[in-house]
Amino acid sequence: MSNKPVSLTTPPDGYSDWLTDLKSRIHHAQQRASLAVNRELIQLYWQIGQDILQRQAEQGWGAKVIERLVHDLRTAFPDMKGFSRSNLMYMRAFAEAWPDVEIVQQAVGQLPWGHNLVLLSKLKDSAQRLAYAQATLEHNWSRNVLVMQIESGLLERQGKAVTNFEARLPKAQSDLARESLKDPYRFDFLNLGEEAQERAVESALVRHVTEFLLELGAGFAFVGRQVLLDVGGEEFFIDLLFYHLKLRCYVVIELKTGKFKPEHLGQLGFYLTAVDRQIKGDQDNASIGLLLCKSKNKVVAEYALSDKSQPMGIAEYKLQEALPAELETDLPSIEQIERELQPGKAD
Repeated sequence: MSNKPVSLTTPPDGYSDWLTDLKSRIHHAQQRASLAVNRELIQLYWQIGQDILQRQAEQGWGAKVIERLVHDLRTAFPDMKGFSRSNLMYMRAFAEAWPDVEIVQQAVGQLPWGHNLVLLSKLKDSAQRLAYAQATLEHNWSRNVLVMQIESGLLERQGKAVTNFEARLPKAQSDLARESLKDPYRFDFLNLGEEAQERAVESALVRHVTEFLLELGAGFAFVGRQVLLDVGGEEFFIDLLFYHLKLRCYVVIELKTGKFKPEHLGQLGFYLTAVDRQIKGDQDNASIGLLLCKSKNKVVAEYALSDKSQPMGIAEYKLQEALPAELETDLPSIEQIERELQPGKAD
């Protein structure tokens, strides 16, 4: 065995790969530890809330007991945040919203407390809460993104576009493709008036492509705007071209600022044929078309799609639309909770 000292400037063979592996393992261990701590905290908050509910129901304790509990817990744990009156009210509401401890352990228990506050304050329906909790876990949404998705009604719009996917795509791809489209699409972030023309909407969408991709949903990658196609020596331009990573296909998007007309699909179908022949690779699936229009008659859209051999969808887009009013709640605001959780803050 060599006693040669190791140089700090020249690592031995294999050291860099080993260090990279160690960093990865340490990082994953930190993530697992953080998740474990969060699960324990959520479980604790649920148990406290359950205790409050049970004692108020069985022993008739009133709201005054919360004030007493705040004082006693803060005295016993002066360095531990989270025992404000408002947060205890949230713990009670959390336990009331999720009486099944298994859901707490599996779905919402994996979310940070701040995300759970959003679900409690923004939604009243337990099925909606669970759906948004699962979507948050799947897509790793931040709390701000979760708020935006709830306020825009993302899950309520998902899979609502009129399509012919069921008849034109294999079952597995059809289901995923249908869920990848929504109706209507919300383009509030563009700050455009309802009279905006197609080219102005296109330009604004490209300038705000990050927000546009977020609205389109997971899996979409931006390829280009006004993509040139040379067909028989003539030039044609696709409004917007995307690639869907999960569907493994190109998605051609055409914008129409007026009401949907059946003849719009002829142009879209032409672009799909050109993309499949000129751009699509052997490993790619058949391209999908999405026609975005200001309005549509659903029956007319269904008729127009019924005899089309290529997979297409039709959806409306909204440039400006008031966000739905936040649901009334007797719980404190998230901002109030956050102020109370800061060190040195008290009720």
